[in-house]
Amino acid sequence: MTTLTLHHPHPWAVTPAQARVIQSELAERVETQDRLGEVHRVAGVDVGFEEKGAVTRAAVAVLDFPRLTSVEKAIARRPTCFPYVPGLLSFRELPAVLAAMERLETLPDLLLCDGQGIAHPRRLGIAAHLGVLLDLPSIGVAKSRLIGDHAPVGEEKGAWVPLMHKNERIGAVLRTRTRVKPLYISVGHRVGLETAIHYVLACTPRFRLPETTRQAHKLASG
Repeated sequence: MTTLTLHHPHPWAVTPAQARVIQSELAERVETQDRLGEVHRVAGVDVGFEEKGAVTRAAVAVLDFPRLTSVEKAIARRPTCFPYVPGLLSFRELPAVLAAMERLETLPDLLLCDGQGIAHPRRLGIAAHLGVLLDLPSIGVAKSRLIGDHAPVGEEKGAWVPLMHKNERIGAVLRTRTRVKPLYISVGHRVGLETAIHYVLACTPRFRLPETTRQAHKLASG
């Protein structure tokens, strides 16, 4: 099992107001430029809930890159201790995610999280939050838009347009499969946006969602 080092630890038993302050502080730690080495292992992170939301079930699926074959997987369950508050989902989900990460034999080189990176009101969605805590390169791969506006996206796979918010480019709206609804990609930590797009496409050979997300979702939803 891996011994996780949290680079900017903080309490989890906080109020929503305190959580927003923590997000704003951690957002200043996010790196939006490439600082990643060779990528041999990519991981998908996803979260589900059991017992009518009382239990958080987090899954991490690690794949070999670029072959995208399964290497390792881990699941952890934790009592759900934070309410559902839009924009604060990482406080609800990350304690279980960190527990799942601890069960891996080796940490991945790159994380693809089912959720937002900096495409978030305080620029700290779950991918950015997790990336900063672990100081690991991370990407937010969201199925829906949280904030921001964008122009129409081309219909062909690989087409993308910037996602903008308050005159800032916070992500990309990326077509991962021709004539299929796009995904919302944003930097999590230590990865530039163009590099994030490259890895998302490399992890999406057949379907709308990256294989990392598909494998993690299977584990998280049981």
